[in-house]
Amino acid sequence: MLYLSMLFVIAYVAEKNKRSKWTNNPYVYTLSLAVYCTAWTYYGSVGIASSSGISFLAIYLGPVLAMPLWIVLMKKVIRISKQHKISSIADFISIRYGNNRQLGALVTLTCLFAIIPYISLQLKAVSETFSLISAKGSYQSTGFFDDSTFYIALLIAVFVAFYGTLSTDTSEHRKGIVATVALESILKLCFFLAIGFYVAFYLFDGTTDIYQQASLRENFDQLTTFGGLGNGFDWLFTICLSFFAIFLLPRQFHVAVVENDNENHLRKAIWLFPLYLLLFNVFVISIAWAGNIRLDATVNHDYYSLLLPLQQNDYGLAVIVFIGGFTTVISMIVVSTLALSTMVSNNIVIPYGFIKTLVEGNPEENAKRIKNIRRISIFLLIIAAYFFYIRFSVQLSLYSIGLISFLIIAQLAPSFFLGLTWRRGTARAAETGMLVGLAIVFYTIFLPVISNIVRPNVDILSEGLFGYAWFKPAQTFGFDYLSPESNAFLWSMAFNTLSFVAFSLNTKGNYRERNYAEMFVNHENYGNLQEGGFIWKGEAYVADIKRLLNRFLGEQRTNRALQLFNRKYNISETEERADARLINFSEKLLTGSIGSASAKILLASVSKETPISLVEVLHILEESKETKANNKLLQEKSNELAAMAQQLKSANEELRIQDKLKDEFLDTVAHELKTPVTSIKAASEVLEDADMPAELRAKFLENINKDSDRLDTLIRNILDLEKLSGNRTELEMEEHDMSDTIRKAIHGVEQIASKKGVSIKFSKKQNVFATYDEDRILQVLTNLLSNSLKFTEPQTGKIRILLEELKTEISVIVKDNGRGIPHEDKAYIFDKFYQSKNQNIKKPQGSGLGLAICKKIVESHAGTISVDKDHKKGALIRFSIPKEQ
Repeated sequence: MLYLSMLFVIAYVAEKNKRSKWTNNPYVYTLSLAVYCTAWTYYGSVGIASSSGISFLAIYLGPVLAMPLWIVLMKKVIRISKQHKISSIADFISIRYGNNRQLGALVTLTCLFAIIPYISLQLKAVSETFSLISAKGSYQSTGFFDDSTFYIALLIAVFVAFYGTLSTDTSEHRKGIVATVALESILKLCFFLAIGFYVAFYLFDGTTDIYQQASLRENFDQLTTFGGLGNGFDWLFTICLSFFAIFLLPRQFHVAVVENDNENHLRKAIWLFPLYLLLFNVFVISIAWAGNIRLDATVNHDYYSLLLPLQQNDYGLAVIVFIGGFTTVISMIVVSTLALSTMVSNNIVIPYGFIKTLVEGNPEENAKRIKNIRRISIFLLIIAAYFFYIRFSVQLSLYSIGLISFLIIAQLAPSFFLGLTWRRGTARAAETGMLVGLAIVFYTIFLPVISNIVRPNVDILSEGLFGYAWFKPAQTFGFDYLSPESNAFLWSMAFNTLSFVAFSLNTKGNYRERNYAEMFVNHENYGNLQEGGFIWKGEAYVADIKRLLNRFLGEQRTNRALQLFNRKYNISETEERADARLINFSEKLLTGSIGSASAKILLASVSKETPISLVEVLHILEESKETKANNKLLQEKSNELAAMAQQLKSANEELRIQDKLKDEFLDTVAHELKTPVTSIKAASEVLEDADMPAELRAKFLENINKDSDRLDTLIRNILDLEKLSGNRTELEMEEHDMSDTIRKAIHGVEQIASKKGVSIKFSKKQNVFATYDEDRILQVLTNLLSNSLKFTEPQTGKIRILLEELKTEISVIVKDNGRGIPHEDKAYIFDKFYQSKNQNIKKPQGSGLGLAICKKIVESHAGTISVDKDHKKGALIRFSIPKEQ
C-alpha cells in the first residue's frame, strides 16, 4: 500500500511538472521502454535458465536486433503517428488501410486476446510470490475478498483510471505514468542485481564456484549446449517473436511512439536499452544454477530468486526481491491497461455503440462520457485478467503464457511491416491474414489445452484432424521436432503472410486505402504527402464541420484550430465549402479524442463523400502535382525577383557612394592641383622684387621647380589612371626576367632609402621569365617601394622583396616593418576614391592614386594584387601575373 501510494505521489508531481527536464529527456524515455521487462523477465527467465540453460536469451535478442532499425523505421512510425494523432497500434494499422473500422476492431480484439492472459500472468506472479513471502508460504486465500492480489489489481485500476484519463485526447503525453514506469525500471534492475550479487558472492564464492558445482550435476550438458535442430528452430522463432513484440505490443507502441516527444531520443535508446537488457540478464544463469544446487527440485523454479534468500532466513532481501517483482508487474499492467482501454473505447465501444449519443451531446458531456468509457474499460480489463488468472493460470507457467501472448501479437506483423513498405496491401487482405493466423494459433495451441479440460484423450490430439497424422495440432505437417509454440508460429505466420500477399494482389483497395498507403510508404516525400496527399471528393460545409468539432473540442479550441488552419493555407474566414484539406485536418483533430474509425464516421455524418475511381485519383494527383509545380515555379520567380530587387538596391547604394566619392575625389584633386599652383604663383610674385638677395631668389626658384614637378606628376597620374580605366592603354608585351625588373625598381629608390637609413633586401632568382610591359610593372614596383619608404621609420626601417615562381604565374611580395595598414582600411586601399574618405578627420598623404594605378596595371596583365589582411607587423602587398599572356 505504501509503495502504491508512492507511485501516486510521483505521478502527481510529474504531471504538475510536465515540461521539466526531469520528465523530458532521453533517459526517462529509454527507461520507459524497459516496461518490456515484466514478471516473465524477472521470474520466468530464471525458471527457463534452470532447465534449458541460455535459451532464455532468445527473448531478448529480438529487441536488441531490432533497435538499430528504430533510427529509421521507428522514426517513420513516430512521424506518421504524430501527424495523424494516432494513440494506439490499432489506430495505426486502421489508418494505414483507409481508416477501416472493422480492421481497427479486429486488431483491438487480437490485442485483448493476447494481453489479458499476459496481465493475468503478472497477477499470478504477485499472488504466488506474496504467498511465498507471507507467513513463510502458509498463506492461502479463500476467495477474492481476502485475496491481496484482487485489491492490488483494483488499486492499479484506480491509478490508471485517474492518471490515464486526465484528458480526452489520448495522443497527449501521460508524463505521470511514464515517470513512474521509468522509476520502476530503475528499481527492478537494482533489486534484481542485488539478488544476483547476493547469490554469486554471498551464497557462493563467485560465478566460477557456481559453475564448478553445477558441472557436477547430471543435466549440466543440457544447460550448456544449444541442443539439436529443434532447439535451433526454437531459438529462431523466439527471436522473431520478440523482434515483432518490441514493435507491436500495445504497451511498447504506447511508450515508444505515443509518449515520444522528441525523435532524437531514439539515438540514446538504440544503445541504452540493449545495455539495460544486458544488465538485467547478467545474473540470470547464476541464480538459476544456484537454485538447482541449493533448492529442492519440486519447488517452482521461476521463484528461485525469492526462495534462495528465504532459505537463508534473509527476509529483508526477500522483501526487496518481492518489491522488485511487484514493480515489474505494476508497470506492465499500468501501461498495458492504459493502451488497451484506449483501443477498446476508440475502436469498439465508441464506433459501434456511442457515435449517435456523442453527436447529440455538448463538449462537457462528451468529454465526461469519453472519460467514463475509458475508466469502465480499464476496470473491466483488470477484472477480466483477474478472473482469467483465477480460472486458467494455475495450469500454465509464466513462460508459456508470455510466449503465447507474443505469438498472438505477432499476427499483426504482416499488416504492420508490409503496410509500411508495400503500397498494394489492402484492408481486406490484412483482415484475412490476421483471421487465418489466429485460427491456426487457436488450432495448434489452445485446442489441445481446451480439449484436455473438456474431453481428455480426444482423438484429434493423438491422431490429427479427420484422422490425418500430419494434421496433429502440435505437429502440423509432420514437423515433430518443433515445440508447440514454434510449430504454431511457423504455420500461423506463413499462412498469415501468404493470405495477406495473395488477397492484396487479387483485390484492389479503395481510393482511401491507396491514399493512406502512399502517405505511409513514401517516406522520402512524407512531408509533401501529409500536406497535400489526402484525396477527398464530395460536398461538405465549414459550418457543419465546425459544429461537429465544437461538440468534442469545445468552441474556444475549435476556433483556435480553424484560425491556424486558415492562416496556414491562406483561406478566407468567410469560406463556406470545405475541401479535402479541412476534412483531413478535422479528422486528425477528432482522432486524438475518439480514434480514427469514429472520426471517419462522424465526418461522414456531416458530409456527403463521393467515391473516387482510380482514374479520378490519378487526375486529382496530376492536378495537385501541376499546381505544386506552378507554385514552386512562382516561388522561385518570386525569390529571383526579391534577389534582383536586393541587387538593384545594393547597386543603387553603391552608385550613390561612388557618386559621393567621385565628388570628394574631385575636391581632393582640385585641392592637390591648387596647392602647387598657389605656391608657384606666390613664389613668382616674390621674385618680381628686384632687390631680393640672390641666395633667397635661388631658394624660391627651387620651390617653383619642385612644385612644377609635383604638378606634372599629379597630372600624369590622373591621365594615366583615366587611360587605364578606359582600357585605352597600349601595353608593350615582351618577355623579361622579373629579377632584373625588380633590381631596376630598387635602383630607382635606392638614393631615397639610403638617405632615410632604410634597408631594401632582395634575393635574386635567375631566369624567372614572364611576358609583361616592363615600364608598367616597374611603375607598380616603384609605387609599392615608395609607399613602404614613406611609412617606415628612419634608420630602423626594413623592406623585403620576395619573388616566387609558380606553375603558370609569378608572384612578387613587397613587405615592410612600418606602421602598417589599419585593418578597417585594408579592403579599400586600391580604391581610387578611397583617399578622400574621412578627409575631414585626417589629410591623406599624396593624391591617393598610386595603388589604384598599380591595381589597374596588374589587372591589365590579367593578374591580381592584394594586401595580406593577417600580416601583423608592417604591410605586405602581393601581386601576381601570368607567365604567358
